[in-house]
Amino acid sequence: MALSKTDQQNYYNLSKGYEGEQLFDALLHNLECDCLVLNDLLLLVNNQTFQVDTLLIMNNRIHLFEIKNYTGDFYFESNQFFRKDRFEISNPLTQLQRTESLLRQWLIKFNYSIPIQASVIFINPGFTLYNAPLDKPFILPTQLNLLIKKLNSQQSILNKRYKNLAEKLVNQHISEHPLQQMPSYEYHQLQKGLKCGICESFSTSTTRYSGNVTCLNCGNIEKIETAVLRTLQEFRILFPLEKITTNKSYEWCNIAPSKKTMQRILGKHFKKIGTKRWSYYS
Repeated sequence: MALSKTDQQNYYNLSKGYEGEQLFDALLHNLECDCLVLNDLLLLVNNQTFQVDTLLIMNNRIHLFEIKNYTGDFYFESNQFFRKDRFEISNPLTQLQRTESLLRQWLIKFNYSIPIQASVIFINPGFTLYNAPLDKPFILPTQLNLLIKKLNSQQSILNKRYKNLAEKLVNQHISEHPLQQMPSYEYHQLQKGLKCGICESFSTSTTRYSGNVTCLNCGNIEKIETAVLRTLQEFRILFPLEKITTNKSYEWCNIAPSKKTMQRILGKHFKKIGTKRWSYYS
């Protein structure tokens, strides 16, 4: 559906942030030391929630990384963070300091006494920071490879205590963010049809005899069955309380060749409950 400008900006920010976390996670695959990596934790301590982008548990030290996927020219002045056009943005150090403080409180609560080394990672190679202070825990794109070398050079052998800590962190993770604001939506507002599995375009066509869905935008070809299952999974996420019926599935996928094809796919991958007009799939 068409998003408001505010929702578009929020979606863009979330997408950029997630992309940055993926890039940093890929970089950490080069680690050869004995360590544990935890991503995207949401924790609660003293009635305050806090989010951790990346946590690296090593022997006698925890590395806390705040990931920023900024691109373009920025500068740091008087403990403030600006784009080059002098537009001020939130200082990532403020967020890092809050997260570090709450993480330390969380560790104390569960009887862990481990030092924390916190850093802001600027992951995008197109990022430049003018007046970058030497006394702040900023790691710039040109310093990322050096970071990996330093981590690999450290002697780290994790014992059971650290593995128990990692398990505790995962178990304490809050799966649903209490403050997350999702755009409101209704069934009739949403565009129906089979999206391309590659470029996500709705410009697709189906051929009954070949059993394929062809994207008219990028040319990708996939099985109708695969596309239908992916599309129904989106329906279940968007409308978890709605029953999956043949008619609803046919309407949601829009260009499936026939209801008979839809019934075959549903019967193969879902359990049918009820009979005739009252039947649905789970």
